[in-house]
Amino acid sequence: MKTDRAIVLLSGGIDSSTTLAIAKSQGKQLTVVTFDYGQRHKCEINAARNIAGSLNVEDHVMVKIDLRQFGNSALTAPIKVPKGRSAREIGTGIPITYVPARNTIFLAYALALAEARQANKIFIGANAVDYSGYPDCRPEFIQAFEKMANLATKAGIEGNGIAIEAPLTNFSKAEIIKLGTELKLDYSLTFSCYDPIEDGLSCGECDSCLIRKRGFAESGVTDPTRYVIKLKV
Repeated sequence: MKTDRAIVLLSGGIDSSTTLAIAKSQGKQLTVVTFDYGQRHKCEINAARNIAGSLNVEDHVMVKIDLRQFGNSALTAPIKVPKGRSAREIGTGIPITYVPARNTIFLAYALALAEARQANKIFIGANAVDYSGYPDCRPEFIQAFEKMANLATKAGIEGNGIAIEAPLTNFSKAEIIKLGTELKLDYSLTFSCYDPIEDGLSCGECDSCLIRKRGFAESGVTDPTRYVIKLKV
């Protein structure tokens, strides 16, 4: 198993883009994987392409699956995206924007790709501080998936374990933005909105926009995002 190659899950948002910058700073040979899963916020796919290009990542795998078949999420079904929620509301419970088993599915694809590319690490931008309460972003999930991965693969059985790295798990959004800024990441290329307008403007009101806006405000870094409306956070 090659020790200099890693797989990075890249959605095009702040967390995954910063994670890519971290992996890049470690001198790894990188393969980036982005998913077109039927999400309403497809703008993030172009953002992922732009981020990968800006960091000179040549091996970018685009995977098309359709989670709309399962539904039960505001991101993959005709369900209204929550807007204008308070920080307390965002931090309580699991919102309707949760996509059932999404990170489990994404990591399974990344695991297959890691074996195919002979990579020994998979990076994911999971965060358990400034996030919307998704259960598949918690460190317990990451640890459990890594254990499973090394029981379920040829690489793991042969002693060439694949590590799941989630370097931003305990970072606030402001801390993530500060770190990415230090790594010269261009956040104007990233995209976070769950319910964008057709021309690519962010709504400014969904949970993801509000978390993003608060993160920039608390970091002291200018928010480069184009919003439809401006709300105080």
